[in-house]
Amino acid sequence: MKIVFMGTPDFAVKPLERLYRDGHDITGVITQPDKPRNRGMAVSYSPVKELAIKHGTKIYQPASLRGGEAAGMLRELQCELIAVVAYGKLLPREILDLPPYGCINIHGSLLPKYRGAAPIQWAVLNGEKETGVTSMYMAEELDAGDIIAVKRAPVGDNETAKALYDRLSVSGAELLGETIRAIQQGTAARTPQDHGQATFAPPLNKGMSPIDWTETARNIKCKVRGLNPWPIATAELNGTTYKVFSVDINDKAGGNVPGTVISVGNNGVEVTCADGSVIIKELQAPGGKRMVAADYLRGHAL
Repeated sequence: MKIVFMGTPDFAVKPLERLYRDGHDITGVITQPDKPRNRGMAVSYSPVKELAIKHGTKIYQPASLRGGEAAGMLRELQCELIAVVAYGKLLPREILDLPPYGCINIHGSLLPKYRGAAPIQWAVLNGEKETGVTSMYMAEELDAGDIIAVKRAPVGDNETAKALYDRLSVSGAELLGETIRAIQQGTAARTPQDHGQATFAPPLNKGMSPIDWTETARNIKCKVRGLNPWPIATAELNGTTYKVFSVDINDKAGGNVPGTVISVGNNGVEVTCADGSVIIKELQAPGGKRMVAADYLRGHAL
């Protein structure tokens, strides 16, 4: 099938790899414009662009999908289907109506839950035990199109958003391959979403990082997992703000004001919270590197 692929971050790389592996004719790849990334702020390519270059695919990076220019470009590519995975912009009606087989999307949640930019992170932040990926026909509204198929996945008790993100990228690639095959065979389902059950997953921000020790230990652990790898949970201990990468729970401790450091040692840094305590296992001091807390404590007083 002649396909235009639209995607930007590494979550979209394995789905695009799947399309190449399945032998589809990728007539073009559309990704977000190049921009400065990382500490040096050097302009770099998106992960999807890097992959498309390796395969010699035509790459397009329009600043906007509106105004007719992007639609004209897509007409020239003469695709039968547009496949979208984490592209980062809504498609206007003039593009949605172009390909004869429509526009499909792979989304990192079990829709209609967690529509929006950060579905995987919010599933972890909210302590979900199960999530997954959904393929759908795209609509003008955000993640509101008819569902084609889903793949469910458990969420591990210690799994970070990054680990789940990587795992669901693989599931998304499998689902994309299966969905396109069903469309080709004329067996693809089309189930309207229950919009009344929709929840939303807005982008994360650094203001979410500080740990609130008046929360439960479970909620704090979910926060630490859900904000990893970005923006990373933080804890102010004795006047210094540390990045916190992993924690354990001790639900038997208590009796102190939340936020009190009650022990430091080989197990890490134990801090009281609403219903017990949290043991910080990995941290990073300002200007330092990520370390096992016990190793950090051997050279630093807390």
